[in-house]
Amino acid sequence: MSARLDAQMAFLMEADKLKAVTRATRNHDQRFENSAEHSWHLALFALVLAEHADETVDVARVIKMLLIHDIVEIDAGDAPIFGNVDETATKAAEAAAAERLFGLLPAEQADALLMLWNEFEANQTADAKFAKSLDRFQPPNLNLASGGGSWTDYNVDYATFETRLSPKISRGAPKLWTWLQPKVLAFFATR
Repeated sequence: MSARLDAQMAFLMEADKLKAVTRATRNHDQRFENSAEHSWHLALFALVLAEHADETVDVARVIKMLLIHDIVEIDAGDAPIFGNVDETATKAAEAAAAERLFGLLPAEQADALLMLWNEFEANQTADAKFAKSLDRFQPPNLNLASGGGSWTDYNVDYATFETRLSPKISRGAPKLWTWLQPKVLAFFATR
């Protein structure tokens, strides 16, 4: 029991480092969001917005995915959607981070969480598609609330926004995209 609990606590204390990973998205108060805040906020999004998923989803599984999806940023850092990022290198760094971080847990928990993280990354199941859509839906809402946020920081125009986010949000939550799109279009029309 002690070795199991030691391993679980080692993982949980390592996971605390997610609070120190700064993201490109600003909160409503203009402070940069950290990845732990982002994960919590997305879990709440899933709880509240599950009825808007394109397919039937298991809300508890979606929440689990969202709580762990960015834990890899402890090692790999944040990769902003509008940043100039080497996607191949980022994916490799994230996969190595997932192995290391989940590997701190007892074997069956490590395997289960790694499998769940890989499912999220593959973006093929209904749960993963909805979780991925929420991951891309939350930042634009924060950008709207913060007067532009990362759109201003990265000099994003509406066409770039739509190209990068419409397919990602629409894949698992087309109703959310339909709701968001005119709000973002109206924002960019005033710039």
